[in-house]
Amino acid sequence: MRTVLKSWIASANVPGNPFPLQNLPYGVYLAHHGRGHCCVAIGDELVDLTRMEAVGLVDLGQQHRLFADGSLNEFMAAGEPAWRLLRQRLISLLAENGDAGLRVGGALRQDVIRQRAGLTMLMPFKVTEYTDFYAGRRHAENAGAILRGDPSLTPNWLSMPVGYNGRASSVVVSGTDIRRPLGQMKAADADLPVFGPTRQLDFELEIGAVIGVPSPMGQPLTVAAAESMIFGYVLLNDWSARDIQAWEYRPLGPFQGKAFATSISPWIVTREALEPFKVSTPDRERPLLPYLREPGPMLYDICLEVTLAPAGATRATVISRTNYREMYYSAPQMLAHHAIAGCGMRTGDLLGSGTVSGPTEDSFGSLLELSWGTTRPLRLDTGETQCFLEDGDRLTLHGYADGGDYRIGFGDCTGRVLPAPEQGAW
Repeated sequence: MRTVLKSWIASANVPGNPFPLQNLPYGVYLAHHGRGHCCVAIGDELVDLTRMEAVGLVDLGQQHRLFADGSLNEFMAAGEPAWRLLRQRLISLLAENGDAGLRVGGALRQDVIRQRAGLTMLMPFKVTEYTDFYAGRRHAENAGAILRGDPSLTPNWLSMPVGYNGRASSVVVSGTDIRRPLGQMKAADADLPVFGPTRQLDFELEIGAVIGVPSPMGQPLTVAAAESMIFGYVLLNDWSARDIQAWEYRPLGPFQGKAFATSISPWIVTREALEPFKVSTPDRERPLLPYLREPGPMLYDICLEVTLAPAGATRATVISRTNYREMYYSAPQMLAHHAIAGCGMRTGDLLGSGTVSGPTEDSFGSLLELSWGTTRPLRLDTGETQCFLEDGDRLTLHGYADGGDYRIGFGDCTGRVLPAPEQGAW
């Protein structure tokens, strides 16, 4: 029988709270003196790891502090033994029948525990590199049907996870406003391109894998070794300018249409928290080469939802519901393929899954699909119809793994669309 973990922090035991004791996701918040502090979410509160380390409540046997610089990178690089040790220590300190040192220590408790409401969340880690994959079969087939009139996959798609290198400098934390990008676009019936704000601003519903342990250049990885390097997962919105992308992507793929913004949720959910929700990738109609074969289940059963609220709206419309288990390739497979030619991987590398789309029209993970290339405008609960994002829209990704009597939540990944910059003399 599965043991139900309860915490002495009452809000962590409330059904539906995204941050029960089984979760303990990591983040960074803006502390009162203006510096980022590493933390863990528990119920409606957070535990300040930077302060816990400073006062000796956390000691992972390292020669230097892991939480002192306002990012999780040092801790992520420490590897699985340190990750397991801290999780065990936190569960001991926060469980209702665990170590009483924090529960009964009034001044200590005040020093390291904060209410999450009203706090500003920062980027949880320093993104060193960002690679976006295209690992959802439904999305790949839908995009082909919309853009080329042909749902057939490219010849390489069933043999390897296809990806491209994105911009680490454009990855931002949830809550950051997104400026509508400028660029070149060319209508199908035009001879030459025009310059201006994108007219087809879109979102992409994705899961991001955060790399903790690095690998040296020239060293290929097995899928199993790749999995052990992954620290955890975030919700990820790879904002896309479809008209800019359509004009630029041949022959080398996405560039400006994808480089302007990628949003992630503020909390990194660990592999250990997601372990009970593992599921297998789908049956293969073409055998994978040996280096990509998984030794066991490596996808996760994560419920995903997207809401859209136009400017001034009093409520948001749910525009998509799907599940991460729809992916064709897992994150460890993506990481193994990334490294197979000798690419060195770094602590803080971020791998986007590609758009998560399900089999039905209400489970598509982008407006390109939901509006079927503008031929089926999306009707919102507020009465508006839209094909792509408008200025003032707030787009939010939600995600959780359902454990029956508890949920492993990611926290929202949200962004509001701002108008394009004023066009200068260029």
